[in-house]
Amino acid sequence: MKIALSGKGGVGKTTLAALLAQTYAERGRAVLAVDSDPSPSLARALAFPDDLLEALRPISEMDELIEERTGAKPGAMGSFFTLNPQVDDIPERFSAVHDGVRLLEMGSVESGGSGCICPESAMLKTLFTHLLFRDDDVLILDMYAGVEHLGRATVDFVDALLIVVEPTRRSLGTAAQIKGLAEDIGLQSMGLVANRIRGEEDLAFLEQAAIDLPLVGYLPEDSLVVDADRRGESVYALAPSMREAAARIADAITEAMPVPGT
Repeated sequence: MKIALSGKGGVGKTTLAALLAQTYAERGRAVLAVDSDPSPSLARALAFPDDLLEALRPISEMDELIEERTGAKPGAMGSFFTLNPQVDDIPERFSAVHDGVRLLEMGSVESGGSGCICPESAMLKTLFTHLLFRDDDVLILDMYAGVEHLGRATVDFVDALLIVVEPTRRSLGTAAQIKGLAEDIGLQSMGLVANRIRGEEDLAFLEQAAIDLPLVGYLPEDSLVVDADRRGESVYALAPSMREAAARIADAITEAMPVPGT
């Protein structure tokens, strides 16, 4: 099961990614979570201890590794480099495991835009493709507001794109843009997950402003989310309402895309 999460910045993608990762891990699934945000925060959402936090580092920032694998220094525009570097050892070597969730920080290429033709871009694209071909039981991709990591060559290996939204027009506007980009590359399996839902009025708003995508589930507004961050704990451990909501979302995903043995 390979699930990508996207949405407008600040809507709760990382919170949902952490909740789903811990839900599947508690159910005995082998989980690989991937943080592709330029400012990684999934490790903290998963309450990784300080020693593991210090060990984690985005692949996009590993200049020596990128030069070793591609044959060119990061930022070396116009130079010759390997477009298909070796990456098969990276997920195990540079990830960390906590409470049954293996986490890898990919980071992103900040210079030159998402279409940058450079060593670090080649490295991340090859690694991303490799991750989709792995046989991990559950792969959760916390993506930076968009679908730039997905391409026509890999889209068939993503079981679902979950677009996280809030009950606001701006959030739904971004979701509609992401939906259009995903359809452009041939991705059809998409759904919305709503966050910070205060009650029936918020759900009614989402239904009325629908962008022709099913609502897979929702996370309630819960002050314990802020408390968890301040205490350095996971929302999954501290907030029962969020944990129960994540379980319902995981069940809905499984129902929509049955996996052998579930």
